[in-house]
Amino acid sequence: MINFSHLERYREGNRLEAKLAVGGLPESLWETYSAFANTEGGVILLGVEERPDHSLHPVELPDPDKLIGEFWNILGDRRFVSANILSRGDVRVQKAGKCRIVVISVPRAEGKEKPVYLGPDPYTGTYRRSGEGDYRCTREEVDAMLKERPQSGAAPREQHL
Repeated sequence: MINFSHLERYREGNRLEAKLAVGGLPESLWETYSAFANTEGGVILLGVEERPDHSLHPVELPDPDKLIGEFWNILGDRRFVSANILSRGDVRVQKAGKCRIVVISVPRAEGKEKPVYLGPDPYTGTYRRSGEGDYRCTREEVDAMLKERPQSGAAPREQHL
């Protein structure tokens, strides 16, 4: 659990990513969503800057609720993102010091949902997380995820909002 009163104690890593997002949703957010979903899951913080010493600090977002609305709209568009693995409670506004930031908790995708990818092609839009970075998966990595999917006839996962 993150202590939002002391963000400066945290660093980006395998399960934590900070995005400034003062100008709107950053495009790199979606690569991180895919990467977290395809690896161990993680938390994306919008409205948090990483300083040169790698410490994290909240900044005031102009309209956190608008960002959340835009996020859900894009996440629901299957032409852009292959799967919504989140529920409403996974995305929230959180007070951090005197600022309001957006917290997106991305779980690890289940085998039948993998790979979670961007755009129409899993071979060009699938990402994985390694350290502080998001990396495009190789064809072999995507094939391995596709092989993990259960065959048709498996029970469908609970519908997400």
